[in-house]
Amino acid sequence: MEEFGGSMTRQRILILDDDREIGELVSSAAKGLGIECVVTADADGFFLSLTPDVTMILLDLVMPGVDGVEILRLLGEQGCRAGIIMMSGVGKRIIESAEALATTLGLSVVDHLVKPFSIAQLEGVLKRSRKPEAVHSTKSRIDNPFDVADLSRALDQEEFVLHYQPQIEISTGKCLGVEVLVRWQRPGVGLVAPGSFIEIAEELDLIDDLTWLIMKRGMSEMGDVRDRDGEPISLSFNVSVLSLRHLSFPDNLIAIASEHGVSPEKLILEVTETGLIRDLSKTLAVLTRLRMRKVRLSIDDFGTGYAMMQQLRLIPANELKIDRSMVEHLDLESQRVVVQKMIELTSALDMVSVAEGVETREQLEFLRAKGCDIAQGFLFSKPLTKQQFLAWSESSQ
Repeated sequence: MEEFGGSMTRQRILILDDDREIGELVSSAAKGLGIECVVTADADGFFLSLTPDVTMILLDLVMPGVDGVEILRLLGEQGCRAGIIMMSGVGKRIIESAEALATTLGLSVVDHLVKPFSIAQLEGVLKRSRKPEAVHSTKSRIDNPFDVADLSRALDQEEFVLHYQPQIEISTGKCLGVEVLVRWQRPGVGLVAPGSFIEIAEELDLIDDLTWLIMKRGMSEMGDVRDRDGEPISLSFNVSVLSLRHLSFPDNLIAIASEHGVSPEKLILEVTETGLIRDLSKTLAVLTRLRMRKVRLSIDDFGTGYAMMQQLRLIPANELKIDRSMVEHLDLESQRVVVQKMIELTSALDMVSVAEGVETREQLEFLRAKGCDIAQGFLFSKPLTKQQFLAWSESSQ
């Protein structure tokens, strides 16, 4: 998570609305909360006032001349990091579509207001939007660039560390397994998130070396960990679709599992939906061989790609992971309908449904009511080191 505007101690709101009364209303409410506020009525004034210290933008979608959708496109081109609150009287569904557009543009949408709104609704949105956790960075970023020599050295010196996020069976509260997450402990930089180096490792043809390092380390550290009933926990590894093009992949994986005493049934390989569909013809043989060896397969980020039913039927997966971007917006009626249908689809295909990014009790209870099988997220635990996980596991019994 990344704070917008760089500081959480000083808030500055920029409003774009051609209705002067709305601008004055929002300005008055913001100032009552101790938030500095600037009101603009047209695009030219808006962009002149859009300085780096603006932390939040309230944007009317329907305006004469340049509308809110065009403003979003321009904000995306500028790499705007301010949190955005949509305002409009055109209807909730259209606002939600605009929010989806903003997300694809790399913008941070924190809330919306359907006109006409009350003072209480407005103040509630402003208060919620002041919280650091309300804004999520949508792009990975690294300030220190690196090349193939840096990554090669990091692999040779094993500068990568693993964290483990618990996966909870919703019906029982039992921890069934963990998702294995890699971090680069880069000298002079600190922990670097995978979003900053995985794609580059693929481009530099180092992804296979990194994958095997992660799997060996993960099985070594967690292969003997048991759940509360004394059963080995499952280990979910994220795998690049590029690695699944090699016919030797299943044999290499089973050999590593055997070396560390890990049963293949306890291994879950997570591959993104988009990657699977794009390279299905090149990976289907490997996927089938993995399932024949009893390794489980999970379609990651389900709902964010473009899987068609016919293609989905061909993939021998056991599990569908509902992406955190879907879970995050379960307060929206349209999103609840979509997630419910995803869970129903998973059940109809005799697969396990896993929801990522569960952070609130309300999200968990909705998932429970709709029959989702497994959840992971900050509601239960952040990703943990092995020792932290063992301590968490003992205390959560």
